[in-house]
Amino acid sequence: MNFPDLAGRTAVITGGARGLGYSLASALARQGVSIALLDLLPEVAASAARLADETGAATTWATVDVTDAASVDAAFAAARETLGTADILLTAAGITVWGDSAEVEPVAWSRVIDINLSGTFYAAQSFARALRAEGRTGSAVLVSSMSGRIVNVPQHQASYNSSKAAVDQLAKSLAVEWAPDIRVNAIAPGYFLSDMTRQFTEANPELAADWTARIPAGRMGEPADLDGLVLLLASSSSSYITGQSLVIDGGYTAI
Repeated sequence: MNFPDLAGRTAVITGGARGLGYSLASALARQGVSIALLDLLPEVAASAARLADETGAATTWATVDVTDAASVDAAFAAARETLGTADILLTAAGITVWGDSAEVEPVAWSRVIDINLSGTFYAAQSFARALRAEGRTGSAVLVSSMSGRIVNVPQHQASYNSSKAAVDQLAKSLAVEWAPDIRVNAIAPGYFLSDMTRQFTEANPELAADWTARIPAGRMGEPADLDGLVLLLASSSSSYITGQSLVIDGGYTAI
């Protein structure tokens, strides 16, 4: 798979220290994209160094809490000084909390909404500000979830589902507002074997079996299964696609 127009461009990835964020950063880097990894995890520095070693791409990193708008803006500014203004954004920072909604504490609810929705918005805001200031174009890919469209079972995760539905609407809203210069789309993965998901599947193998049994494709997604879609949305090959949320779930939501 080759997207030659991506070479020489710059991407910022939130939640980029590990999991789907790192995997997609690697896919972009292998197309010649310079990469800035943003994450709250201290391992983000080592992840950026590993990415540079593995792909030869120019990389930088910042430790950032995506719920702090000023911190996000400062991280984008620092990345801009090192790599230039980003024209690709991928928002992969996210968490989930399980629990009976009648018992979920307000702090747990707020944390999920703050990271998954507000953190996505702050990153998109910083991304757009820099591009608009320079009169440039770009592409933002927001990581949503099939959970924004369906209710996962058997786990209870109302805050996560609600936050991802909001991310889908955010993508539509920003796409219309910032067109035609900045395209904004969302990807809505189903059950993928990310670092976050593996924590649950390894501790609850019966749950993993239940999830897999519901997927027509017969397996959970691997991080690389997202590469083609994200590369397409980041590239000029999708220049007429904006305001969409594209599901990639092995057929889960089709039944």
